[in-house]
Amino acid sequence: MIMEENLLLKQVQGKAKAWLANDYDAKTRQEVQALLDNSDATGLIEAFYKDLEFGTGGLRGIMGAGSNRMNIYTVGAATQGLANYLKKEFAELPQISVVIGHDCRNNSRLFAEKSADIFSANGIKVYLFPDLRPTPEISYAIRKLGCQSGICITASHNPKEYNGYKAYWDDGAQVIAPHDKNIIGEVNKVSSVKDIQFKGNPKLIQLLDDKIDSDYLRDLLEVVTLDKEAIQKHKDIKIVYTPIHGTGITLIPKALKALGFTNIISVDEQNVISGDFPTVKSPNPEEAAALKMAVEKAIAQGADLVMASDPDADRVGAAVRNDKNEFVLLNGNQTLLIFFYYLITRWQELGRLKGNEYIVKTIVSTELVKKIAQKNSVKMYDVYTGFKWIADIMKQNEGKRTYIGGGEESYGFLAEDFVRDKDAVSACMLLAEIAAWAADKGKTVYNLLQDIYVEYGYSKEVGISVVKEGKSGAEEIDAMMRSFRENPMKELAGSKIFFIKDFVKQTGYDVAENEHVTLDMPTTSNVLQYFAEDGTKVSIRPSGTEPKIKFYIEVTGQVHSRDNIAAAEAAANEKIAAVRQSLGI
Repeated sequence: MIMEENLLLKQVQGKAKAWLANDYDAKTRQEVQALLDNSDATGLIEAFYKDLEFGTGGLRGIMGAGSNRMNIYTVGAATQGLANYLKKEFAELPQISVVIGHDCRNNSRLFAEKSADIFSANGIKVYLFPDLRPTPEISYAIRKLGCQSGICITASHNPKEYNGYKAYWDDGAQVIAPHDKNIIGEVNKVSSVKDIQFKGNPKLIQLLDDKIDSDYLRDLLEVVTLDKEAIQKHKDIKIVYTPIHGTGITLIPKALKALGFTNIISVDEQNVISGDFPTVKSPNPEEAAALKMAVEKAIAQGADLVMASDPDADRVGAAVRNDKNEFVLLNGNQTLLIFFYYLITRWQELGRLKGNEYIVKTIVSTELVKKIAQKNSVKMYDVYTGFKWIADIMKQNEGKRTYIGGGEESYGFLAEDFVRDKDAVSACMLLAEIAAWAADKGKTVYNLLQDIYVEYGYSKEVGISVVKEGKSGAEEIDAMMRSFRENPMKELAGSKIFFIKDFVKQTGYDVAENEHVTLDMPTTSNVLQYFAEDGTKVSIRPSGTEPKIKFYIEVTGQVHSRDNIAAAEAAANEKIAAVRQSLGI
């Protein structure tokens, strides 16, 4: 073990010393030298033990000097590789073009401008947003401007130390096969900083004006506004919105006002754009702490609804008042249910359901969505985690079926088909409209959720992330997945497993019949799913963007009225605790 550690240290020292060459800027060289001089080699090893991989979702990592860090050189290599691939793939075009956007994070503007320089140095025209914008607007702009690709510099909801790089294709969606693997191949060919063309061509860089903003909002209003009368009647409902220091501030308040709502209450401290996220530990709307200030503001102001978007404004978290007039946070599955229920109900009321409509959810999201779709004769697709897979279904169905909506349990939803990534702008608009629609029926949003449970059955979902940092953490996660795969579970909290899905092997196993079936999925994915006889479902997968292994637990029950829900929830909590014990987490 000591010999292996010494060998690794020698390897990273060799890699680090290469970064002391004059090809790297002075600040980077100083940072690398400090890592080399530190008697504790942990930082050096973490920064250089591997190259930050350009994966199928792009880049994401901690910022700093080093081959395993987000910096202008790792971002530069990704951009050069993408530029090389675009020039091969679209060689027949007289002018290849891309869109570049970014979020509020530290270095995001720097990485965006460096990427613009590299694309333009390679003869590619760049449409660069003048400052931060929501990620879905980058997707919109790629389609609107007829570009071949685009990138967004963002690490979504990760802690402040992180940044990231999302790559998009000409359909406005994040890249999938074959382009993802081909781009990775080109990025891996960029073996030296000398291969990166950093000296930009200003003539090929065009700053976008606010016309894209106004076009985007106009198009959203046409899709989202499904009950103008309810909005007009309840336009003064009090809504607290926070961007959590991020890009949502640029468009979401404006979008809510354009929709007709007049009482939008801000959390002023969180309107401050900052990559340090000074008022929260983590800018993640999945976490109660991130909404704490907004909920406190809502209580003080007597508001009805709280909404929070993550830093790149592609996901929304919400809090609503329950029957005791207390604020409760909706989880991602609950907002997903509410969105799908409302959209399908309104489409039906408006006579829009013709029989060829469809919705899309991810495999780890609640199975109640399937029941809503089936009852209303709407086709439902189940796809892998990641909005690129929802976008892929949208692409396959263009001109064939009509898209109603798509979403995932991780707080992402898309109501419009002219964007191909999750969209907190339209989701906030939709949620506000749903609150008005419910109020018009004498209900709250919470009542609406209760009524969904009464009609379709009760479910409770919980996501548990086990964090494993660094090189050793990655090895632990691999070992955990291997153990679950090689020693399949036979029961969950006393209920027998009747079906297992292994998306690495692309097989489903019917335990009772001892039969294997092939899963109809576009590619493999490191996900395991267990289905128990009592309706419990457990999904296990490593995160593709963070150092953690994720467990998704869903348990079910039946309720006959709103009065039964409290008891059903208590029983569900007990079952979830027992399932966690079965899983050893």
